[in-house]
Parts: sequence; structure tokens; C-alpha cells
Amino acid sequence: MIRIRLINVLIPMVLYAASANAQPFCGWRGENRDGIYNEKNLLTTWSETGPSLIWETLDAGKGYSSPVIHGDKLFLTGLDENEEKELFLSYSLDGKKLYQTEYGSPWKQSFSHSRTTPTIVGDKAYVISGMGEIACLGIADGKILWTVDAGTQYKRNTGAWGTAESPLVFDNKLIFSPGGDETTVVALNASTGELLWKSRSLNALSSYVSPLLISYKGKRQIVGMTDFHVYGINPENGEIQWSYDNWIQEHKTPKDRKICANTPLYKDGKIYVSNGYDQGSFQLALNDDLTAVKLVWKNDDLDTHIGGFVLVNGTIYGSSWTNNNQGDWVAVDWNTGDTKYKTAWTGKSKGSIISAEEMLYCYDERRGAVALVKATPAKFDIVSEFTITQGEGPHWAHPVINNGILYIRHGNALMAYKIR
Repeated sequence: MIRIRLINVLIPMVLYAASANAQPFCGWRGENRDGIYNEKNLLTTWSETGPSLIWETLDAGKGYSSPVIHGDKLFLTGLDENEEKELFLSYSLDGKKLYQTEYGSPWKQSFSHSRTTPTIVGDKAYVISGMGEIACLGIADGKILWTVDAGTQYKRNTGAWGTAESPLVFDNKLIFSPGGDETTVVALNASTGELLWKSRSLNALSSYVSPLLISYKGKRQIVGMTDFHVYGINPENGEIQWSYDNWIQEHKTPKDRKICANTPLYKDGKIYVSNGYDQGSFQLALNDDLTAVKLVWKNDDLDTHIGGFVLVNGTIYGSSWTNNNQGDWVAVDWNTGDTKYKTAWTGKSKGSIISAEEMLYCYDERRGAVALVKATPAKFDIVSEFTITQGEGPHWAHPVINNGILYIRHGNALMAYKIR
């Protein structure tokens, strides 16, 4: 079912401008996987009912993944009607479905909705199913170019929620994190799916973290996580150059497995990590040759569950896990780790966060409230808010901004709002 609501006759002009000026936000949490969207001239306040709805569709299939806009098309993943297959879907920028392609099987044990946000490189898209199947598709028509059952082939060992990874693709390499006793990370040829390298095993489960490519002192490194480690890997050969597990206080036994779901933040040789469940957060500093890290600070107030965090003008913003239904919103100084505020969003819960033009976009995961918040360390300063009413289930998909349009996904529903 699809329902499109055009607000006024100017919408076609808005959509044409979006197509003509599309920016390269082609994967998980934006251009740098940090939740920052380099937009200009966005609204600084919304009406009482929220920004203008351009279009909405209810046929996106159930999913927790975010949409990706590339050129004049939108891409995302969801489940088929029988919830037996994951789908790669393409829409025009006025909300018309162009095609859908089955590419793999969802995780069956719990929370089966699709998790992988597509990665778009050139004319190809890359996705990973909940069972660890990797697919490369042509974005023009959704045709599958190659698939690899990487979960089986590389003896994936994951926790109770399967694979929830958005592929990292660069230099014609696709990075996948199976974990387990055979390897930690593999690199596949992005053109063929053939193995390029395989790292050693850290004897840990894979996490739910989408890895990050960083650069420091003229060198690059892949930063990712297992359920016990933060690690840095040489992208050329798969060598694990360092790993860090000193944030874990308990004995490292199966009953003490950690749930890690957030891509770390990176800036100027510093790495920030937070993953909820009373694990707290911490910052690491790389040495000059990227072979070791040291702890800079720890903070117990910003303990982000699955909603990510953003760094704006020297302050980290995000929500903190109290339990699976509750949490505060928190600001922490990037340099010192000092808490600037920790406050409840009245009547709401924890959730996901992105940022553009020094404003925060906060999305409550339980009730579907969306807030426009000033990025100031002085207080959680809400300017405007409205509530998502379409879709069902937890509001776990992270919002996306592209060319003055805010995209919100909730289960099988996808909404596009004009915020410029």
C-alpha cells in the first residue's frame, strides 16, 4: 500500500532541486558515519504539528534501517509481506516505489526486521542480511550482481540479535565482521565478493556495530568492535594493530557478553565509545603509528543504547540507557569527559540523534516524538517537536537529512518532511 500526500504545487520544484543537488550521503549515519549532515538554511523552528509532510509510504516493509539518498533515488531495506525475506527497495524522491529485490533471510530468533542500511558506491549497492548474507546490487534496476553467504562461509558467531551491520566499502573492498573462532573481520572484493584478506580471531562474538574507516598521521585504519573489544585493523592486510578491552570489569566469560551497537565517534586521533547497559562511555587516544591506544577519560552518564551520538562544537550529545524503556538525554565535553547536562525529555524516552547546522534532531524510540533541539551544552533546549503516528513497533531507525528533507522511518512506514 502506498499513500502519497502532496502539500502544494511547489513540491515538484522542491523534489527537482533535491535531485539536482544531491549530496553524497550514501550510507549509515551520513557521509562520515557520525550522524552529522552538512545541510544549509534549514528551518530553526517548526509549527505545532511539525514540519510539512511532503509524502509518506506504508509499503517499505518492516525494518529498523535508515534510508539512503543517492542522485534522484532513495534506497532502503525491509521485509517482504510474509516476513521471510529481506528486500532492497528503491523509491523516486516523490515517494513512488521503483522496484524491490529479495537479497537474503532475516534473523529469526528475535527482532527480525531488516537492520542493514544500504551502502551506495557509484552504481552499486551493498547490504548484509540478518543471517550474514552479503549482496551487491545494481541501483539502476535492483539486479543482484553477486552474493556471498558470508555468515556461513566465515563461521559467523553472533549474539541473540544476529547480524546488524551496515557494510563499510572503500578502495573496492567490502568489510564484514563475522567474529567467532576463525576470524574477526574479513575484506571482500567489492566487485566480485571474493576474499581479499581475513584477520585473526579475537575469540569473541561479533557485535552489532557498523565499523568506521579513520585516518590519522597519514595512515588509515578500520575501527570496530566485538562484544569484548574495540580494535584497529590495517585496511591493507587485515592485521589487528591494537585491541582494547579494559572497560570490562567482569571476567570475560559467555555470561558476561557485552551488547555493543553504536559506531564509535572519531576525531583527531581520539575515539569515543558508548554502548548502554551500564557500560558507560570512554575516550581512547591513538599513538602516532596507530599501533596502540590509551584511555583518556571515562564517563558513566552518557551510556548510549542503540541511538548513536554526535559531536558538535566540542560536545558529545546523545541519550543514555536507564533500562530498555527509559533514558535521559546527556551532553559530555569531548576533551575532558565532564557531563554538561543529564536530563529527562519529559514524557519521552531515550532514542536516536543526528545533527545539522548546529541543531540536534532527537527521535524518541518509544512514543515516536521528534524534537528539534539547540546544540548547547547549557541545557537540553527543545525548540519544536511533533509525533510520528504511522508505522508500528519501536522507533529504532535513525533519521536522515538530505537536501532540506528530513526522512523518518518507522517499521513499514517512511515519511519525508520539508525542513528547509
